[in-house]
Amino acid sequence: MPEPTFEPRTTAAASNTTPHTHAHTAVPTIVVVGHGMVGQRFLEALAERGLTPAAGGARVVVLCEEPRPAYDRVRLTSYFAGRSPEDLSLVEPEFMARHGIELYVGDPATAVDRAGRTVTARSGAVFPYDTLVLATGSYPFVPPVAGKDARGCFVYRTIEDLLAIEEYAKGAATGAVVGGGLLGLEAAGALKGLGLATHVVEFAPRLMPVQVDEGGGAALLRTVQDMGLSVHTGVGTQEVTAGEDGAVTGMSLSDGSSLAVDLVVFSAGVRPRDQLARECGLAVGERGGIVVDEECRTSDPAVFAIGECALTADGRVYGLVAPGYDMARTAAEVIAGGRSAFTGADLSTKLKLLGVDVASFGDAHGAAEGSLDVVYSDARAGVYKKLVIGPDGTLLGGVLVGDADQYGTLRPLTGTVLPVAPEQLVLPAGSGGGPVPLGPGALPDEAVICSCHNVTKGAICEHTTLPEVKKCTKAGTGCGSCLKVIGQLMPPPEDAGLCGCFPYSRSELYEIVRTLEVTSFAELLDSHGREEARGGDGCEVCKPTVGSVIASLAPTVGASGYVLDGEQAALQDTNDHFLANLQRNGSYSIVPRIPGGEITPEKLIVIGEVARDFGLYTKITGGQRIDLFGARVDQLPLIWTRLVDAGFESGHAYGKSLRTVKSCVGQTWCRYGVQDSVKMAIDLELRYRGLRSPHKLKSAVSGCARECAEARGKDFGIIATAQGWNLYVGGNGGATPRHADLLAQDLSDAELVRLIDRFLMFYIRTADRLERTSAWLERIDGGLDHVRDVVVHDSLGLCEELERLMADHVAGYRDEWAETINDPDRLRRFVTFVNAPDAPDPSVRFIPERDQIKPDLELLAGPVLAVRTLEGTAS
Repeated sequence: MPEPTFEPRTTAAASNTTPHTHAHTAVPTIVVVGHGMVGQRFLEALAERGLTPAAGGARVVVLCEEPRPAYDRVRLTSYFAGRSPEDLSLVEPEFMARHGIELYVGDPATAVDRAGRTVTARSGAVFPYDTLVLATGSYPFVPPVAGKDARGCFVYRTIEDLLAIEEYAKGAATGAVVGGGLLGLEAAGALKGLGLATHVVEFAPRLMPVQVDEGGGAALLRTVQDMGLSVHTGVGTQEVTAGEDGAVTGMSLSDGSSLAVDLVVFSAGVRPRDQLARECGLAVGERGGIVVDEECRTSDPAVFAIGECALTADGRVYGLVAPGYDMARTAAEVIAGGRSAFTGADLSTKLKLLGVDVASFGDAHGAAEGSLDVVYSDARAGVYKKLVIGPDGTLLGGVLVGDADQYGTLRPLTGTVLPVAPEQLVLPAGSGGGPVPLGPGALPDEAVICSCHNVTKGAICEHTTLPEVKKCTKAGTGCGSCLKVIGQLMPPPEDAGLCGCFPYSRSELYEIVRTLEVTSFAELLDSHGREEARGGDGCEVCKPTVGSVIASLAPTVGASGYVLDGEQAALQDTNDHFLANLQRNGSYSIVPRIPGGEITPEKLIVIGEVARDFGLYTKITGGQRIDLFGARVDQLPLIWTRLVDAGFESGHAYGKSLRTVKSCVGQTWCRYGVQDSVKMAIDLELRYRGLRSPHKLKSAVSGCARECAEARGKDFGIIATAQGWNLYVGGNGGATPRHADLLAQDLSDAELVRLIDRFLMFYIRTADRLERTSAWLERIDGGLDHVRDVVVHDSLGLCEELERLMADHVAGYRDEWAETINDPDRLRRFVTFVNAPDAPDPSVRFIPERDQIKPDLELLAGPVLAVRTLEGTAS
């Protein structure tokens, strides 16, 4: 290993030190100013190179301005989704102690004496250094508009900013975000999540102007507006108005319009924090940023600058974390005596904003001369894909909005000639001409898969499991956008068994249960489990999986169809355990079945009365049902009794089973309808209710090609034609949307039901654990063509059996709620405390919001702990 290089000091240590002055020592000292994401990565790089005290290297001192160690600023908004500041931490427990690093939180550097080689902290402590590393990051840019300092104006940069916004929002109704870039849209999502009507004001003509082009911006705009946000592009903020009390009351915009708002978040970009460097005489750029060379050295050879505070050798200030990580590695390697250079970085990015996947890479705007665009746009679905292709067929860049699944493969291919026609890479699944699956196997070994940590495909393929990859290369530990590709690069396990208890896959266990008519988990484990697992209790993987298999086959094999009977109860997931959905504060939600979304006024009144009498939060779901939140476990049977008496039954929102069959109003009411979609949806939902499957099932029926029920985003969707029905399968919304594929067309009612019976039972028979129909259809050998051969043309001779299995299910269906409330023994499990069955759970408490209730999150968070400052006092 090369010898570390430290610039020699020109001054001697002070002979008399104060309690706040740290004397010079013979051991070289590295002082790091700033402990954000890049600062922490630099410390890890030092540890990897043996430069920490624990490895006999230098003394390492870190001055951190914030009151907590480094945390994941990329995922900052996830705080509003329930993640705590501790969850966001990037510092492994005992990391500092293990490596002997001195970390001073809440004590930023205030001055650098380059001649004396010392750094002074806010506490007054003085630290000598041999090498100084500035990782001071950036600060939010607030436009110089009148009223910007009014009470109710915030920036969106730190956890403390979020805590302040969260508190102020409790008394606000409407908020506005100035800036429609990456962080601005995240801030808008946070305000919306806090219950505020939200505006986004962006000076550029489109959202995310740096990352996406006009088409991508338009797709993003439609999706954001559909979420209920008001977007104002092409206008600037001229003034923030305030009332007599100094609190925000509104905003004036450059087009003459105004907005009535109570809270304003400025997210109009960032600027490098270079003040410390300016004050100590280091060279800075004309527009800001500490000037560094390719080794990340400043104009003083003993001082380095990394991350967002640095103006790099290619003349740029990088605001993304991946280039900062590259600079951290470069500086650490140079300090360790090695050779490394930072000459520029890939600005590609992929993230989820307001639930929308957005990605851009390479020459996303097609600036290269002679470049051509290959574009796919689906305005209704909010999907936009553009690939920029050079005259010779080279992939130059691209923009993906709404569906960025292929980002992980396309980005590493930038600069190469694509192995297939580019249009085949942008067309959606299920379309006539594509897509061609272009997996990571097509990438060369030198392709960078993880841009955050600059890890190539070759380096990843040296390992065999994802945890090993993360530990040895750090790939997948940054933004996470490469995890899917890394998973695809991992070799399949030699043992394809379900888990450590069974050497068989889920589909094989299904066949064993069906053929041998196995009715209990213990029987299956003792007869077909691994030798070392027999006689045991199973694990958290196999228990719910086998429980689901036995439940789906119960009428056929003679098992109890009630999932909480006997041994079956111990196999269930949390939600199935009480036949209701567990929520974040320990309460439960109840979703009665409303087939096809059709409900009488009398039943609607019953739901309202139940919600009122039990004090439940009421929400209409996207599946055309009504969700009742906030029930204690001991209240569930009482609520079910009221609902069952009114003719309702379980909606199985808690189970891996059929959820809903949505519908439009069809030809009965709509002038465009060509079939009775409501009747068909009701018939299908009542037929398949309670059907246990590898994952949840969703369906929809549209009465015409206008597709108001969104059937092509469902596991099985039906669209009416003048001649009958078209059946689509394998669709999916959610995190990985996929258009369903056309399985058969112009079917009669009877033909449609018969094919759905076969399709569902073939899926249940052959799918893996927790595999949606969309993933199953893409994984199964032969894909859609094979499934069509089996369920339409009966190529395997299974159709009669598949139909019989479905007939058994339909004949054996029993409502789980009614089965429970009519059996005193089954009712005994619905208590919070076994030893005090009448006592309610004291931790399940609520506070009012918008004339309803919400969980008391302060109660859930627990007590606030005092933070000890440098001087040892509590703050």
